[in-house]
Amino acid sequence: MNQPSDRLPPRFWSAPAVAAALATCDVAALIGEIRRERGWTQTELAEVIGYSQSWVSKVLRGRQPLTVDQVREVAGRLGIPLHLLRFGERPGERAGERPGEQAGEWLDERPGERVVVRVDETTALTLTSITGARRRLEAATPSRKLVRGAVAHVDLAGRVLRRIDHRLADEVRAGLSEAAGFAAWIHGDMLDRGTARVYYRLAVDSARQAGHRLLAAYMLGSRAAFEVEADEPELALTLLARARRELGGDPPHTARAWLSSIEAIGHAAGRDADAAHSALRVAEAAVTRGERAVTPPWPWVFPFDHAKLAGYRAVVSVRLGRAGEAERAFSESLAASSPAAKQHGVLMTEMATAKAMAGRHDEAFDLAADALSLGVAYGSDRVIQRARTFRRAYAGPVTATVRTFDERLHATML
Repeated sequence: MNQPSDRLPPRFWSAPAVAAALATCDVAALIGEIRRERGWTQTELAEVIGYSQSWVSKVLRGRQPLTVDQVREVAGRLGIPLHLLRFGERPGERAGERPGEQAGEWLDERPGERVVVRVDETTALTLTSITGARRRLEAATPSRKLVRGAVAHVDLAGRVLRRIDHRLADEVRAGLSEAAGFAAWIHGDMLDRGTARVYYRLAVDSARQAGHRLLAAYMLGSRAAFEVEADEPELALTLLARARRELGGDPPHTARAWLSSIEAIGHAAGRDADAAHSALRVAEAAVTRGERAVTPPWPWVFPFDHAKLAGYRAVVSVRLGRAGEAERAFSESLAASSPAAKQHGVLMTEMATAKAMAGRHDEAFDLAADALSLGVAYGSDRVIQRARTFRRAYAGPVTATVRTFDERLHATML
């Protein structure tokens, strides 16, 4: 049996299932992925972490919640970096006081309600875990069904922050940043861009106040990607420059690759081909170096590899009107990755544009129709709008396939 002290290979941390578990604080799923990587039985896993096989079985099936102390203990024995789970040090380890000394509670009074909320060293983890659970739901749930909960969670995090001990406040601020970033994403998917910007600003400000420069840079980059899609490339490039200042002179390779890829699309949207390709070369070099990283830096837990970069290169080629390059890059990207449904819908509209540029009009509208269907099925106004934008930009012949798409689009809008 592999020894628990063996370091997990770098490829493990870039696996999609592992990245998704880290992004959503799904500790049980992460333990399961480590068991599969090691080739352990449940009994062998139980021996390594020091618990019974029945307890391990319940954890892996989601029937046994873990306490904060258990997460720390299990992570240490399995070699999971605590920072990837958004754990800070215990208050007692930081300032000499006993763990739990900061515990307290406050009364949240709202019309018709009196809610007592416990606040202690576990509060920040609870807040980020809730955000993680909402992210898991978002992949297959219409944004309009999630938005009230997302907004309420940001409000809750803000109220906790106003009442929590100052020694625990930075961890809560980071949790507030994550919650606000998710709320921004949801509003962006609903095309409520004004509200999305409000939440992105809150996400950035909260991360900065927490002293978490990596998280602030991530939120700035997320808003930059949002602004590129909102046809504000100059604003996006300004935000990317701010993100780089947050990261300093030696940023993680994954962060450099992601930010440079967004920059490439921003330049391409402004028809600056030289700047776009220069940014892609920076991203390519960063991806190559990042493949040797032992663990990803939080919050860049999702893999950013050559296949992901190919997707960005494809979008750049579409923006620059280079259909052949775009189709080759899309093929490379999709052969090695499987994006979530809503993002897949966005990519299909980009692929449709490339097909239309190449004169394959019916293929283009078949893709646009599939994207429209995904947008309707998953309640994504963003994807539906992308399908509408594709149709408005199309100036080719009106075939039977085009007319069928027009009928579906009209029915959707009604």
